Amino acid sequence: MSAETRIEKDSLGELSVPAAAYYGVHTARAMANFRVTGQAMSTYPALIAALATVKQAACQANRDLGLLDERRADAIVAACTELRRGRLLSQFPIDMLQGGAGTSSNMNANEVIANRALEILGFERGNYTELDPLAHVNLGQSTNDVYPTAIKLCLVTHIRILSAALGGLAVQFDRKATEFADVIKMGRTQLQDAVPMTLGQEFGAYATMVREDRARLAEGALLLLECHLGGTAIGTGINGHPDYPELACRYLAELSGEPVVQAADPIEATQDCGGFVQVSGILKRVAVKLSKICNDLRLVSSGPVAGLREINLPAVQAGSSIMPGKVNPVIPELVNQVAFEAIGNDLTVTMAAEAGQLQLNAFEPVIIYSMLRSLTHLSAAIDTLATDCVAGITANRGHLAEGVHNSIGVVTALSPRLGYKACARVAEKALATGESIADIVVAEGVLSREQVDELLSIRRLAGLPPVPDRGTPDRVI
Repeated sequence: MSAETRIEKDSLGELSVPAAAYYGVHTARAMANFRVTGQAMSTYPALIAALATVKQAACQANRDLGLLDERRADAIVAACTELRRGRLLSQFPIDMLQGGAGTSSNMNANEVIANRALEILGFERGNYTELDPLAHVNLGQSTNDVYPTAIKLCLVTHIRILSAALGGLAVQFDRKATEFADVIKMGRTQLQDAVPMTLGQEFGAYATMVREDRARLAEGALLLLECHLGGTAIGTGINGHPDYPELACRYLAELSGEPVVQAADPIEATQDCGGFVQVSGILKRVAVKLSKICNDLRLVSSGPVAGLREINLPAVQAGSSIMPGKVNPVIPELVNQVAFEAIGNDLTVTMAAEAGQLQLNAFEPVIIYSMLRSLTHLSAAIDTLATDCVAGITANRGHLAEGVHNSIGVVTALSPRLGYKACARVAEKALATGESIADIVVAEGVLSREQVDELLSIRRLAGLPPVPDRGTPDRVI
């Protein structure tokens, strides 16, 4: 052992670790074994904070039960508090993808907390006779109840972030719905003219879609707040105090600020990954709907001359190295790609959850890694969409009104008065001659101009209340 290293032992033998490191032998072995993603646990500070929160709750429960003396308990709590505040992130270097059902992550937390607690008590790092990562920090615990609880807390933290991002996007869509409330356009089904609507209604529907997903996320978060601390290895509670589960769960709720509840069946909770599958499915739902919205934005902004050109997206960068003046819808394209990734991550979660065997699922590391990537990337992409795209969208009002005027789709509004066959004949004539529907029925004496104006008013066509808002025209034609 040199001044730069210290020797630690485990069941496999001795290993030197950096003397300055707060982690120990178990972490060092995991660093050597797992070198796949290049993303350390420290990439996700919420994961480290969640592990520290679980360890602190366990420590306080053990202290109350007389299983851990006040001196050691106070030092462990102090160390956990520092980790929860973001300290010592660099001491969590293990790759996010790891074998062992999360054992390496649990041991990494045990070692860092133990060595920081030793410092607080005035001892050197590695002096485990005074305070041991397993005997004291991991007292009454197993990776199999610690790691799942921690990753669930971490996911809930990121769900809150995603929910806030979706809320911001909904606000931007609402603003556009108000701004475009009087902008008439043709609705489309199967890319063909259907019936008129307002651009405001189109954007209002997007706001509703986003808010529905926020509600589903809130429901999903509750599934992740079922706690089976105290179940230890397989949920039977072996080596644990009978009063520990209720006490640890209560402290976890207090420390996290989340409505954590005890699992009704710890054996089931230890092996079941259904909550992850359901929440991952909600993330896929968010991704699918966001991608659909971005498909719409790219389509209706196509042009700027030879496309639909109903709206204009903000120009954020030049679009081509060969075509001068070309501007591409790069922000919606970014969101599309993030959505594709999240949809793929959901399949990974599904297969990992299915692969569990008997009393444990060994593949929770890839579940948390996949879901965290979906959560973080979706949150960032949604923020970008809201601020750099939706907020700056403008409408080509004249072009939209002209499209309604020239569309045969408005004939649907006359169908209750004239009948389906008569309207079909008028539509065919309008399509053949280029005349408007209104002009044809007035010229043929089928309806008076006043009757046409009433039947083809903007508000009636768009299904709006009969009393117009200030500034909203009463008719299209």
